[in-house]
Amino acid sequence: MLVWKDEYSIGVPLIDEQHQHMFEIGNRAYELLKDDFCTDMYDGVVEIIKELKEYTKLHFKTEEEYMLSIRYNKYFSQKVEHDDFIQKINEVDFDKVDDDPKKYIEDILGFVFNWTLDHILQKDKLIKAE
Repeated sequence: MLVWKDEYSIGVPLIDEQHQHMFEIGNRAYELLKDDFCTDMYDGVVEIIKELKEYTKLHFKTEEEYMLSIRYNKYFSQKVEHDDFIQKINEVDFDKVDDDPKKYIEDILGFVFNWTLDHILQKDKLIKAE
């Protein structure tokens, strides 16, 4: 489970709110993973992945528009990272989810949490620094 901390804030309220929502999506995935009473995780996993795909596109669009509006000089490197993330999420094969949903969601959680934290702390924090 990932808990939002003030140190993750980049100082742009809308972007910070969207980052927090991405944490919420990831935490729902974590809760599903830890639900010992859930006998069929497939639908829940698919729902979370679909929401993550759609919300990520919205978030990256918002963030990229903001970077362009302030003429952020590292916009293109951010855009490449965003596009790479979206490509990775789009590679999710829903047929494989049913083979081992717990393993699949663990892999996705690891990727999403690690990427998001690293990206916020290493890249997004610089947006306000310039």
